[in-house]
Amino acid sequence: MSALTFFILCLEGAVLSFNVAATAALVPSIAKDFALSQFFVGKIIWLYMAPYGIAALVYGPLIRAIDAKRVELACMFMFSAANLLAALATSIYTLFLARFLMGLFGASVIPLGLILIARQLESSSRGKYVGIFFSATFVASLLGLFLSGILSWRWIYLIPAICGFITFLLILIYLPSFKEDLGSFKINYLQAFKNRNIARIFSYIFFISLIYHGIQQWLGVYFSKSFVFSQFIISMLITLTSLSGVFGELVGGWFADFLGRLKTVNLGIALMILSAFLIIFKLPLAILAIIMIIWSLGWTFNHSGISTLLTDLPQEFLNEAASLNSSVRFLSGGIGVALSGLIMQKSFSAGFLTLGACLILLRMFSRKLLGTPLKLIEGHPWNQSEGCPHQGGK
Repeated sequence: MSALTFFILCLEGAVLSFNVAATAALVPSIAKDFALSQFFVGKIIWLYMAPYGIAALVYGPLIRAIDAKRVELACMFMFSAANLLAALATSIYTLFLARFLMGLFGASVIPLGLILIARQLESSSRGKYVGIFFSATFVASLLGLFLSGILSWRWIYLIPAICGFITFLLILIYLPSFKEDLGSFKINYLQAFKNRNIARIFSYIFFISLIYHGIQQWLGVYFSKSFVFSQFIISMLITLTSLSGVFGELVGGWFADFLGRLKTVNLGIALMILSAFLIIFKLPLAILAIIMIIWSLGWTFNHSGISTLLTDLPQEFLNEAASLNSSVRFLSGGIGVALSGLIMQKSFSAGFLTLGACLILLRMFSRKLLGTPLKLIEGHPWNQSEGCPHQGGK
């Protein structure tokens, strides 16, 4: 893969992620602009997540029969147009439609990025590129979150619209064709899940995403009710998770190459366990800030390790795995927020303890769920011992 091709993939990820985190922060401003209830306007969040989680299942199988470049061109154009529609919306229903279309077409970016990285790069360097790819999404999300506090909400959709059309032109001119990889259109989801090893991987992804979002999405409320922090302090603590996530993806990708996929995943979940239990205590603000950094590093180490592992799967499962990765994470994340909210409403301590205990159980079964799937990957000396491919698993 050329440096320019990889840059375009990262740019696509950045355009996709720019307003994902910022949209939740924009709900009050949008509600005020349209003179509507914040709870009603809040539909713009799940109107993006639901079509994203479902549409992601289509794109992996689709590029077996259609050139990935053509798919990316169509999706980037429509995603950019949807952002432009949102920026110019004169009614909330137009904005609802725009968000639905963003999810529908934006769901292509991450699966296609992972598939192309897997096809174009050697296994020994994929972790590094996966880490850089997801770091670009964190940087863009962080920038969008920051700008949402100083710019009109319309600009938070207009900026990715402009950048998206520029990216469309770059794809059109510079991204190579992938016609040589084409075959017949087929969907292997049922076949993939018949393989117990594949099913184990996505069981792990389902539960880790459910637990992560079950904690992450309630942190702001927890800091407000339990610590009575101001909105500024709460925002800064949450922003720390995005900022440290940039470095976590980079370092996690490097660890996945040089320490091994499973060791990186387990290091990440260990940091998440530590954070989930420490956050229960009424600690000073500076310590809480450190915990937020550890929490985010844990999640991104885990995320990089799992994502790199998926790129190593056999070609017959690769396309489905890349799509399922995005779909399962979005859908299970929503379930996690809903379920954990039932506990958090009664007791934050009980919520963090419960989810922390679930993380411990997941860590205990990580070798059972992920160690065996590594054996699917042929020709890698680390698949038995978790070690570095350059060091014969030591």
